[in-house]
Amino acid sequence: MDNSGILIYAQLTREEYIHTVFYELVDKAKELSKKLGDVEVNAVVFCRVGLCETFRESFENKGLNKVYCFEDDRLKEYSTEYYSKLLVDLVGVIKPEILLIGATNQGRDLAPRVSCALGTGLTADCIELDINDKGQLAATRPTFGGQLMATILCKTYPQMATVRPNVFKINQEDNFYKTEIVSCPVNLSGVDCHVKLLEFKKTADTVINELDSAEIIVAGGKGLKNEKGFKLLKKFADKIGATVAASRAAVEMGLAPSTIQVGQTGKTVKPKVYIACGISGAIQHTVGMEGSTHIIAINNDENAPIFEIADTGIVGDVFEILTKYLD
Repeated sequence: MDNSGILIYAQLTREEYIHTVFYELVDKAKELSKKLGDVEVNAVVFCRVGLCETFRESFENKGLNKVYCFEDDRLKEYSTEYYSKLLVDLVGVIKPEILLIGATNQGRDLAPRVSCALGTGLTADCIELDINDKGQLAATRPTFGGQLMATILCKTYPQMATVRPNVFKINQEDNFYKTEIVSCPVNLSGVDCHVKLLEFKKTADTVINELDSAEIIVAGGKGLKNEKGFKLLKKFADKIGATVAASRAAVEMGLAPSTIQVGQTGKTVKPKVYIACGISGAIQHTVGMEGSTHIIAINNDENAPIFEIADTGIVGDVFEILTKYLD
């Protein structure tokens, strides 16, 4: 087999920071590398001219072997056509065994286009990665609406997977390596860019949906019953400086948008404090928040499963408890 090594897409945010999901993927890739005989763990980044060097220290502290850097002012804003063309070209040259991309909005757009162009498989929205006894990438994701977990193997190379942010822990210790920064030619000849970003406006929904970096999250379930209940939840969240989330049941009841859903079929979060209000604690929800530092559960059913993982449990009517705090 000619393919070797693990390649990770280093996504940049609009503020020109490396997205945290990249660091999660690097640490997981280090684990996978050991099982593959210590193969190289490399990264690829697309950015404006002169930006790549500013990330050198971060790349070296994570112990990356090489970083393939495409610098061009046309790459300052994300472009499906530009990014996918350059990534496909790179993969054709270096032939990685595994290609990992964060399951962000951008990653979910980029990965399938690259997969299709390469003629390889893609396991999307994964929550676990491993190497099986045959040396294949075993990627696990929810299926059947979150009722089951499926582990999928890819028979072609590179083996591709997108991984949800916040499912893997970041190793805070430095793993220094003198990373080689490889400057790559930006050949975009013949590529038609059909989509151009004219303006970016941050909406109220975008503000609400900042779950990835939220330190305090207040989540509502079907126990909130109606829109009045969620308005109370939002008022409580505003008072304590928290971000609002919801269970799948609350979303299906039309009480909250799917963009703030936490669980197997939603987001995975790891805030310092997670307050579950009127949430029973089904496994489909808890797998998306059980990594929180401190979990507080409010439920009128003392036998609710949520209390089994909660650090602090409050048995009582959620409306009375939240209203009392707001008075």
